[in-house]
Formats: sequence, C-alpha cells, structure tokens
Amino acid sequence: MRGSDASIPAPMFPLSTVLLPTQVLPLHIFEPRYRALANEVAAGVANEFGVVLIERGTEIGGQDQRATVGTFARVTEAGQFEDGRWLLVCVGTARFSIKAWLPDDPYPVALVDRLSERPLDTADQPSLWALRDEVRAVRRLGALLGEVDDDSDDVIALPDDPVTASWILCNYAPLGSFDRQQLLEIDEPADRLGKLADLVTGVREAYQFRLGA
Repeated sequence: MRGSDASIPAPMFPLSTVLLPTQVLPLHIFEPRYRALANEVAAGVANEFGVVLIERGTEIGGQDQRATVGTFARVTEAGQFEDGRWLLVCVGTARFSIKAWLPDDPYPVALVDRLSERPLDTADQPSLWALRDEVRAVRRLGALLGEVDDDSDDVIALPDDPVTASWILCNYAPLGSFDRQQLLEIDEPADRLGKLADLVTGVREAYQFRLGA
C-alpha cells in the first residue's frame, strides 16, 4: 500500500461498521474515552480522527481485533447534551494504513500512514456510468425484498472527478461490512471498480434468486 506521508499518530474510533471516503457518518458519543475525543474536537485540538472496522469483538470496552486499513473522519457538525454525551456528523476523507497501535490515553491512538489515490485512467471512466445503473438496479431489487431503504426514482449523482465518483458508488452499493472493507483496502481505483462490479453482480444474482423462489 502506498503512503503519501510519514507515519503520524492519530486518534482512532474503532467501529463495527466500515467508513468509506465520501460517506456521511453520524455518531452518538457516550463512552468516556470518546467523550474526551469529542471534547478535543470541540476545542479545536483535532477536527478529524480515524475510523477502523472492528473485525472481532465489540465497540464498548476495548479488547477487540481491528482492521489494518481505515478512513479519516472529518467532523462537520458537533453538539453536546447536558449529560456530556455528544452527537457528531462526520464525512469520510482519506484512507490510511495502521502501522502500530499506541497506548490508549484516554482514547485509542494509532501510528498511521495516509494512503494516496492514483487518478483513474480515462479509459476506465465509462465503466462508472454502467456501474451506476447496475447499482441502482440492485438497490431496487433490495427494496423489493425490504432489505434496502430506497426510492426507485432516486438518481445517483456522480461528480466529474472519477475517483470521488467511484467512492460514491461504493457507498451506494448495498454491501456488508466485509465487502466494504475489501473495497477500502484496494489501492488502484480501476481495480476497486472491477471488484465493486463483481460484488454488485453477486448481490443482484442473490436477490433475483430469492425473488424468483
């Protein structure tokens, strides 16, 4: 994996879900260790932290097994309750790889490398539009099964930047955490799109089988 900078210490928020770049993530902060992190965000000490998937274990109390690639979350909104709990709204930005976990003081901290993104070749860009239609079709099938909350008339708007567009499609695709983590760990945008196409095809075939049963 390609790091763009030297390793840096970063506050971390392990979760039982995968955060992808461009994804909006609301967080309800109630654990004391993460309240301390939210306090630093509010004080301007930090405006981003790393989100990494808990592969085994639980979010509360630590003692979990965590993935080695995650996404930085930039805080866009923050509000605090009278009892000290926080509500944060974040958006996924850049990927990172974890080099080492540092002592929790008071929240998890890891030494990480930021991962850069290569541009997507022009030859790969048309596949974005075909894949967008496939993702919409799969979401409609999922809605018929009651597994996806979706409006069949919803249009997936894609920006001009193909790399950003590829992440938006990853976020729209109705995939589980394991599949989303696979996409997050792929460095090459073209390879990521190819994997996404395979995963979406698999979900579509599973939905079609169930609808036809």
